[in-house]
Amino acid sequence: MITFHEVYENHAKDVYRYVCWLCGNTNDADDITAETFARAWAGRDEIRTETVKAYLFAIARNLYLQAYRKRKRQTQLSDSLADPAPAPDQLTESRLELDHAMQAVQSLPETDRTALLLRIQHELSYEEIARVMQLPLTTVKVKIHRARLKLAALQIGDEE
Repeated sequence: MITFHEVYENHAKDVYRYVCWLCGNTNDADDITAETFARAWAGRDEIRTETVKAYLFAIARNLYLQAYRKRKRQTQLSDSLADPAPAPDQLTESRLELDHAMQAVQSLPETDRTALLLRIQHELSYEEIARVMQLPLTTVKVKIHRARLKLAALQIGDEE
């Protein structure tokens, strides 16, 4: 009887070379060689020395063919199939920007905030805003202009 360690020492290089020639990739050959000996060790109680090399080559070939079939079924995903959803870091960054913008808008006086939101978010004309807020048209224009200046100043101050 021969021990498993002796089988490995005697045949590992041959099995590795054989698999290397089959697959043409040294990393895959390492993996298949290791798996070959793991299966040989787990597969039988006794390995007859007169057939051990052929037995190991058969295991290695079957493992290579399994890997080849598996690779053949796999295809590369094109960039057009990428997940359109934003990445978690982008979501976090967007949320932080939104929170910052909300704080900046909330820091404006109520009349300035109302005039600005009616103009930007609801796209009302200056005349319509003046009617809604019951203010003179020039006052509405000034409030919106000043609100924009305050927001721009807050943004510049944060970037520094």
